[in-house]
Amino acid sequence: MRKHLLLLPLRYYSSKFKLMISHQTARQRIEFVEQYGLAEATKHFGITADTIERYQRLINHKPYKVPAVLLFDIETAPMEVYVWGLYKQRISHDNVINDWFVLSWSAKWLYSSEVMSDVVTSEEALTCNDRRVCNSIWDLFESADVVVAHSALRFDVRKLNSRWMLHGKTPPAPYQVIDTLKESQKMAAHSSHRLDYLGKIMLNKGKLETDYSLWKRCKAGDKEALCYMEKYNKEDVLLLEEVYLQMRSWIRSHPNFGILSESPVPVCATCGCDRIHEAGEYVTPAGAFVSYRCENCGALSRDRTSSIPKEHKKVLKASTAR
Repeated sequence: MRKHLLLLPLRYYSSKFKLMISHQTARQRIEFVEQYGLAEATKHFGITADTIERYQRLINHKPYKVPAVLLFDIETAPMEVYVWGLYKQRISHDNVINDWFVLSWSAKWLYSSEVMSDVVTSEEALTCNDRRVCNSIWDLFESADVVVAHSALRFDVRKLNSRWMLHGKTPPAPYQVIDTLKESQKMAAHSSHRLDYLGKIMLNKGKLETDYSLWKRCKAGDKEALCYMEKYNKEDVLLLEEVYLQMRSWIRSHPNFGILSESPVPVCATCGCDRIHEAGEYVTPAGAFVSYRCENCGALSRDRTSSIPKEHKKVLKASTAR
């Protein structure tokens, strides 16, 4: 289904990047954990407990072909402008001294333990030159079936589109977008929908501590600040993945992984897992459909054809238009 990228059965492949761990290797490491314990496994393989958890998700997830899901986050430099005051100002574009630009990005493929990133150099920060870092993340978008970000539709995707356009890049091959901020606002009445808050209430994990001075130091080309910005960016993506997986089954407009995985057997529309069982009926004004519950992610999906017999359909009536 996907572009020029061949995704191998039961393995994760990220474009020109290295082949990810196979189901067999993941299963062997989980068996090691069961036999010798988590602490011994992390020491023996040189990996973290979070990576072990990703291995567990991987062996529970058995689609025919794995869609390329890219989780990402970008950080941008603030604008410099002339203003007449601090309150209710309408600022003309002629007042812009230096425009915003991309400071850094971080990204990872779903379930992968590798976090990729790029950040401007001190020289690039001082000259507001983000061409190199924008080009490097474009390559990832070109290989993605789905991209996931917090405030993706209002901020991250539009910001990248702006910079790619200015740098003369063509649009990446088509991809679908999951905006975890927008989905959280649609589905729930949390007191806040910020990623930091969602991480704390769902996972007891938050973002790294920062303040505005970090962005000022990065714009001034401070190498230490730029290194910390890259670290901050990477932690955001790791937190984003955990929050996305926690809320995934609630996303009603989630891309259909049954289509993306090209599975020859029925699979969960949300995660692509083939372990689904019937869970009652889903009734619409047009018909009734058998629904299914996924044993991996917990999401509900349904058949595409109605379960109502043809004889019954003939006598069905519909309400008048409003």
